[in-house]
Amino acid sequence: MLKNSFIVILILVCFSNWKKTEKASSLKYISNNEILYIKIFSQLKVQSFTFSSETGSYLIFANGVEILNTTKFPLIKFSYSNDSIEVKTFENVIGKYKKIKIASPDDVKSFRLKLISPDRKPRFYQNNLILETEAGSLKCINEIELDNYIGGVVQAESGRRSFQEFYKVQAILARTFALSHLQKHVAEGFSLCDHTHCQAYFGKTTELDIMKAVSETKDKVVVDDNLNLIEAAFHSNSGGQTANSEDVWGSKLSYLRSVNDTFSTKMPNARWERKMSKDDWLSYLKLKHNYPIQDSNARWTAITFKQEARKSYLESNNIKVPLKNVRTDLQLKSTFFSIYPVGDSLIFKGKGFGHGVGMCQEGAMRMAKLGYKYPDVINFYYQKTLLIDLHKLNFFKDE
Repeated sequence: MLKNSFIVILILVCFSNWKKTEKASSLKYISNNEILYIKIFSQLKVQSFTFSSETGSYLIFANGVEILNTTKFPLIKFSYSNDSIEVKTFENVIGKYKKIKIASPDDVKSFRLKLISPDRKPRFYQNNLILETEAGSLKCINEIELDNYIGGVVQAESGRRSFQEFYKVQAILARTFALSHLQKHVAEGFSLCDHTHCQAYFGKTTELDIMKAVSETKDKVVVDDNLNLIEAAFHSNSGGQTANSEDVWGSKLSYLRSVNDTFSTKMPNARWERKMSKDDWLSYLKLKHNYPIQDSNARWTAITFKQEARKSYLESNNIKVPLKNVRTDLQLKSTFFSIYPVGDSLIFKGKGFGHGVGMCQEGAMRMAKLGYKYPDVINFYYQKTLLIDLHKLNFFKDE
């Protein structure tokens, strides 16, 4: 099975650069020359697409045997068909297969994918592609070098036309996250998906500044005081104060501490408002959290709730309503909000956007604009951490 092959490959690569296998078995990260397996279009049921080479020439292998190449057939269609992959050129149906690998022997290689069903705009990817069938659709896995993937993540997570130092920060965090989560989908036959469940990734970067930032931070990762890769959490805007990790995820991490973040307060996502009827809010609290809305003091607390600094709960009469649940249930931009009654309605005046843990992206952008260097930004949002090269980390871990 291809899934089992992926698992074997990942395990072998994970441990190939370590001198002491008994120590390596507990590590969450791998070498600095890693090949990743990224499931792309992970939120879609892909039925068919066309493949063409952008740079380099590609060979198409079915069950380990070469069946086509892009030199002779520049556009090839792949479709799901009765739990198999149908391969077709303009002229002919080549056949139906269980497993396909599309690979190039060239040093520089990239390809274009155009989804037909469902219809989507073309995307461009680097390195190679592996295809299987899965639950009535095509399972597409981009086999890609680590830093090529990191460049794509930085563009997807940061956008274009940002500051060079911010791109460097995002590249280091994306690399740290990727290497510390390689086992996240290993049972499904790939390393990471391309959605926010892992990291957003829509293909190769088109920005020279991003490529430069990835290159200039090559091999750099962030570790805690035990030399373990950190949980590189980030969000859009903190609203002026980041959150402690345990207030959002229940797990306390020494480097994910709440910090006062004045860099974020004048950025685009620093403020938001939401209007809701008073009855709807109180009914929600009663039905979902058994909140005592019949008690006048508790009721008043609920409709005049204030946060000058971040809180974890709305509390009254020994009832605690987790604000992280309120945010999810009501689809609010953050948990950092205060409530103001206006007639029969309530105005939620909020600060920030996202879960609030770790780096505030807009705050980091502001720091970069003001001249802070990438180590300053990382140390501000991730306390008691260390920037280190992967090969040095390997050395320390082997001691």
